[in-house]
Amino acid sequence: MITVVELHAYSKLDPERGSVDELQFEVDGIVGDRHRGHLRAAGGNDKQPKGTMRRNERMWSAISVEELEQISSDMGLASRLSPSDITANLCLEGAPDLSKLPKGSMLKFPSGLELLVEEFCAPCLSKGELLKQRYRKADGSELMPTAFAKAAKLSRGLLGVVELAGVARVGDVVEIVEYAHPAWLTKTAD
Repeated sequence: MITVVELHAYSKLDPERGSVDELQFEVDGIVGDRHRGHLRAAGGNDKQPKGTMRRNERMWSAISVEELEQISSDMGLASRLSPSDITANLCLEGAPDLSKLPKGSMLKFPSGLELLVEEFCAPCLSKGELLKQRYRKADGSELMPTAFAKAAKLSRGLLGVVELAGVARVGDVVEIVEYAHPAWLTKTAD
C-alpha cells in the first residue's frame, strides 16, 4: 500500500512553507506553488538556452520516505532529510523505488486526481549547498557540497504534470499505474 505522508506547496514569497494536510491540483499545477503554470523558463539542465520559455514538465515533484532514508544514510546523516529540504511536493510511503518509475506512469488518488510522470528529478548542487548549511554528518563532521548529488543520483524523486485535477490529502492511498509499452508497438512474426 502506497500512502501520502507529507504534502508541501512552495510559493515564491514563502519558499520554506511547512507541510499541509491537502493540496489542490489544477491542470496547470498545484494551487499556491511556485512551479504552477503550463510554461517555465529553461534552466541549466534543459536542451534549450537558459531563460527560453518552454513547456513545464515540473508541475509537481514526489519522493518516497524510503528514498529519503536511503539518501540520508548514504550521506551519513543522523536523521532523515525532510521532503521540504529538497522541495518535494509529495512524500509517499511504501514506494522504495518511486524514482525508477518510467515516464508515462500514473499516480491516481481517491479524489480523482491523476498525476502523470514526466521525468526523474536530477540531484542538484544548489540543494547540496543548502543541506551543507542545515546538516552535519552523524559523526559531527561537515557535509561536502556534493554529498547530496552523489547520494541521490538514482533516488531523487519524480517530476510530472497534472492529467486530471483533484485534491491530494495526507493519508490518501495512491494507486501507481506503471507505464507499459503498448503491445501493438512490438513487431511480431506473423
